[in-house]
Amino acid sequence: MRDLGGYSLGRSDLVRRAMSKKKTAVMEKERHNFIYGNPEEGVCGCIANGISEKTAETIYNEMMDFAKYAFNKSHAAAYAVVSYQTAWLKYYYPTEFMAALLTSIIENSSKISEYILTCRQMGIKILPPDINEGDWGFTTAGNSIRFGLSAIKSVGKNVVLAIIEEREKNGSFRSLKDVIDRLGSRELNKRTLENFIKSGALDSLPGTRKQKMLLYPQLMDQKNRDQKTGIAGQMTLFDLFAGDEDPVMKEEDFPDVGEYEKDLYLAYEKESLGIYISGHPMESWQETWQKQISNTSADFVPDEETGAARVMDGMTAVVGGIITGKTVKITRTNKRMAFITLEDLTGSMEVLVFPRDLEKNEAFLAEEGRVFIKGRVNASENAAAKLICERVIPLEAIPKRLWIRCQDKDFWYSHEKALYDIIDEFPGNSMISIYLAKERAKKNLPIQWRMTICADSIKKLNNIFMCDNVKVIDMPIEK
Repeated sequence: MRDLGGYSLGRSDLVRRAMSKKKTAVMEKERHNFIYGNPEEGVCGCIANGISEKTAETIYNEMMDFAKYAFNKSHAAAYAVVSYQTAWLKYYYPTEFMAALLTSIIENSSKISEYILTCRQMGIKILPPDINEGDWGFTTAGNSIRFGLSAIKSVGKNVVLAIIEEREKNGSFRSLKDVIDRLGSRELNKRTLENFIKSGALDSLPGTRKQKMLLYPQLMDQKNRDQKTGIAGQMTLFDLFAGDEDPVMKEEDFPDVGEYEKDLYLAYEKESLGIYISGHPMESWQETWQKQISNTSADFVPDEETGAARVMDGMTAVVGGIITGKTVKITRTNKRMAFITLEDLTGSMEVLVFPRDLEKNEAFLAEEGRVFIKGRVNASENAAAKLICERVIPLEAIPKRLWIRCQDKDFWYSHEKALYDIIDEFPGNSMISIYLAKERAKKNLPIQWRMTICADSIKKLNNIFMCDNVKVIDMPIEK
């Protein structure tokens, strides 16, 4: 760079850094300076140094190729060996491989979410943490992976080591009271125990999560009182006259309250683990989500090595998920804009909604709303990329197409009026296509013959055309 293009040592190093970070946009911007120069910035360029434009272009093209992904041979050979070993392990030992991978990023909840989604796509079940089965990191349990105890919030390494030591010395924990009695307040405070319960780490013990949450404060208070007397279970002079007013809590004294509702059950998992384990609020529409999006929230997180996100500044993207946060602010022109937190199966991301788009889409941007958002990426180095909203499409507004298969045109003609009667009963926006199997012909009904797809309308269609001949598909959002 210095000899050919007349760069200073400092500017040459900036280009070297861009090459090492694979920043193609920066390299393209520097092309003109290298070939033609930039007097304002003290670069004379190759042409001024007597190098032809064609030669300079050829040299810079090689540099661009190198910036995409290039190593010296020894480096490339080492990577090839590691890549082969990694692929072999993932293929023949997928559960063990993914458990080790998850353990390696155990403190990065966004990466954990991404890899857990990969595990589920591979058919590997993720089990919640377990005080009697879990270890410090992620471990295998047959063809499943057990969540690591240290990934639970407010649970330090010392607590996990104390649990494992106690378990190995005196056997498995038998109840909530047994956990409290054996670990003591030094390793186990109320916040830690609460997160154990919320995460599912005590599910193998008697009682539901809701019952344990209601009972544990009393058991811990009792344990603290016992410790203050000097000997656990020893009664004070006042206890002799207490009668039945303050009975000693027993582990079977669970209140009859059942279990948490599904949404709260999952919310507590997310609170204590940073991710969902037993399920996800999006699982009922995961297939639709995967078909409609162009990117996940994980694509907006900067890579640890390059500092860049997978999405590029200025590109158009479609994301989808649940709105978990919304903050409205007033701009300098006294208009309202919003900062939206959107959560999907891989993590969460921020969406900016400027005044004009907020006015058009605010009705769809309520918290807990299930939406798809199309917009423009705003990305910068070493920071999470954001999406600038241009359009919001609620889940229920995703366009659908109804396909009806008929054995031949005679069957269609004989049932055509029955279909139109159903459409009159359930008018809507979903398009309808008819397929004639014998003739291998397709017919799209005109726009005035659109209907609402719901359980009742589908039931009536099934009665006429049979279940196997009635299919509903989601139409893609324009990306």
